[in-house]
Parts: sequence; structure tokens; C-alpha cells
Amino acid sequence: MERRYLRRVILLAGLLLFTLCAGTVGFRVIEGYPLFDAFYMTLITVTTVGYQEVHPLSSAGRAFNSALIIFGVSVVFFAVGTMTQTIIEMELHDRFGKRRTRKAIMKMQDHFIVCGYGRVGRNAALELQKTGVPFVVIDRNEQRLARAAEAGMTTLAADATRDETLREAGIHRARGFVAALATDADNVFVILTARNLNADLTIVTRASEEEAEPKLRRAGADIVFSPYSMAGQKLAQSLVRPHVVQFLDFAAESMGLDVMIEQFRVDGGGGADKTLRELMLRGDTDVIVLAVRKPDGSMVFNPAPDTRITAGEFLIAMGAQAHLRAFDGVLAGLNR
Repeated sequence: MERRYLRRVILLAGLLLFTLCAGTVGFRVIEGYPLFDAFYMTLITVTTVGYQEVHPLSSAGRAFNSALIIFGVSVVFFAVGTMTQTIIEMELHDRFGKRRTRKAIMKMQDHFIVCGYGRVGRNAALELQKTGVPFVVIDRNEQRLARAAEAGMTTLAADATRDETLREAGIHRARGFVAALATDADNVFVILTARNLNADLTIVTRASEEEAEPKLRRAGADIVFSPYSMAGQKLAQSLVRPHVVQFLDFAAESMGLDVMIEQFRVDGGGGADKTLRELMLRGDTDVIVLAVRKPDGSMVFNPAPDTRITAGEFLIAMGAQAHLRAFDGVLAGLNR
């Protein structure tokens, strides 16, 4: 949309510049006007100001001036009309765009909210987009939101620290919240606001300073990442256990392959109180169950086939996306 408007502006500027140059050259060649007088005569002609002639015109000069009036005035009127149309279109597009955004957000359920579209927020949003889950990006920077919108994301231009902004983003219906604002203080404030509006929300954030981590947790963050400590740990592990780090990168980023790690909740339906062997025998579910997360937060790594699965547990599985979807379908059918 912006490119179309830019092309219009360039076209109008080109027409006006051509008219001024042609008139200046014409008066200079035909009447021998000085350069500035020729330009001034052209300017007052095309703008229909109505001043008298700078110098008396000959018959040839008047014929040229008549043609310049017809062409120049037409160009000016065309420019005014086109700019008016562009302004109206931009205003309507902005108004209807905001209305479509509000409708899209109102339809979201169990979605995620990403506050801030800087380096951290952008990567979080891109990762959410890869998984195909619904989410909305909040930021005050119009340029950042324009990039997010071009990527196909639902955006909201507003101050994320305000209650009405989070309500407009559907925080009461959301299940996850990413606080990725510029400073730890801003993140503490927005986390307090979000937790007050939705006590069941899962909130994740990052701490720029190590001493901010406990404050973020007290504010209501469930998970706090420290980029510097994480980077330091990975640097050391890359030296000591390079193959392990390579495998973890493979699991997290798939290295261009159709492989990923996913989590599946076991509800209180037919999927509960069954062994892993019984679950894996149903359908084409060629996945690897890496761990079982218990309701109390404990993890059972590399569970045996005879491990019994109960309601409320999560299965952490790895495999191709098609197989993971098949496994999800099996669990969904059992949970009903």
C-alpha cells in the first residue's frame, strides 16, 4: 500500500518538475528572459496567481504561454486531486485497518501476546508464527509494527503498559504473554499489569540485568531468561560438549529439516491411565517421547514403554511434523 502512494508522489513530483522546467526553457528561448524571470513567469502561470507579465510577450510568447496555461493548470489540478484522494485513502485504510485488527483480536481465543517488537520480541513472534498459534504483537513504534504486519502478523499500535491496551489485545482470553520491552523496569510494570488482569496467564520475559531477575519473578513472571548467562553457558558447553550443543540446536531449529520438539497434554479422557506402548501402537505415530512432565513439575526423562500416563501430564515428543500431528490426533481422539 505504501509503495503505491510513493509511486503517486514520485509521478506528481515528476510532472510538476517537468512543467516548471519546460516553461522556464520556453520563456528563456522564445522571449530571451533571464533564467530567474523565466522560472518566475512559469510559476505564476501554472499556479494561476494572475500577476502581470514579467516582460511584454510577443505573439510567439503568448502562444507558448497559452499552451503552458492549459498544460500546467491541468497538471496542478491533477496533483491537487490526486493528493486529496491519497490522503482520504490513507485515512480510510488506517481506520478500516484498525477495525479489521480489532475484529481479528476479538476472535482470538487461547492466544499469545507479545509486548515489544525489538530484537527479542521479533524473534519470539517469528517462532510463534512458525508454530501456527494465534498471537498479537503490541508496540508503539509504527515502523516496527509495519515490518510485523508485512510478515503477516496481527499488530496493535499502542502502549503495552496501559490496562486498556492489554484488554484490547484480549488478555482475559489469552494463555501466554511475552514481555519484551526495552528495559527491565518497563517489563516489571507490564508484567504487574498483565498478572492483575489475568491471574492464570503464563508470563515469560527476559532480564537485561541479573539483579532484575528476582524482581521480574516477584512481579508475576513465570519464566525469566537471562541472555548473558545463557550465552555464557552455551559458550562453555560448546567447548566441552560440542556434539551435545549441536544436537540441541538441531532439535530447536531443525537445521532446515522437518523435525521439531512438541508438547502434548493428556486430559482426563481415554488417553489417561494408559502406557506409552499403548499410545504408540495407535496409528502411525513414529515419534520419540523424550520426557513426561508430571503435574507437580517433575520430569521423567526417557520414559520406559510401560510408563503409565495419567491425566494432567505432558508428553515431550520429538519427530517429523507430520508424525507429531498424527500423534496429536491420536491423543485428541483418546481425550474426547
